[in-house]
Amino acid sequence: MIAATGLRWILTLLFAVPVGYGVWRAVLPGARVAERVDHALHAAMGVLMAAMAWPWGMDLSAAPQVVLFSAGALWFVAAAPFRAGDRSRSGAVLAAWPHVVMMGAMAWMVAAMDSSGAMAGHAGGGGMHDMHMPGASGLAAMSLSGTGPRLVAGLLAAVLAVMGVAWLARALDRARVLDPATRPAEGAASPGGGASGSLALGCHAAMALGMAVMFVLLV
Repeated sequence: MIAATGLRWILTLLFAVPVGYGVWRAVLPGARVAERVDHALHAAMGVLMAAMAWPWGMDLSAAPQVVLFSAGALWFVAAAPFRAGDRSRSGAVLAAWPHVVMMGAMAWMVAAMDSSGAMAGHAGGGGMHDMHMPGASGLAAMSLSGTGPRLVAGLLAAVLAVMGVAWLARALDRARVLDPATRPAEGAASPGGGASGSLALGCHAAMALGMAVMFVLLV
């Protein structure tokens, strides 16, 4: 969906960060099953978001992606109360909502792109290939048709941008207060704590901001 080669590479590298982190956390020994599912879903989302930036990514079938990320959104909602940890159950559900939004936004994007391509008479075989729209900008190879879908895309872009900036600020704040002399003693290298916690927030920020850019290009 992106015509500019430079932007394709920038977004691909941006999405590669959360993909690498998600794969690492998904296969890490000792991780709980729920954590593995969480990180596998994020890694899959990063891979498919990167694929969307390239022409060959438009050949991927839309239906399995919509099913996968719709199920992912339901997973984060349903699983949150059962792994509250130090939070209350309601707090755990609230903490899960950004991930629900990202999964739902991904499912909506794939469905909307496929629908726009079908209405333009270019979609075939269940994929999203060759969906160029005449009004698309120089950066994007396509845009959504219809005022409603464009408004939704713009709203999701704004929400994802706010989420990404908030995650990035938290990641920088956490990284700033880390004391290198005490990292080993504090267990900063352990998953979810210290430096790893800052990395997790940074990866969420990269995913959300990259998605925000992709949604902007659809408007």
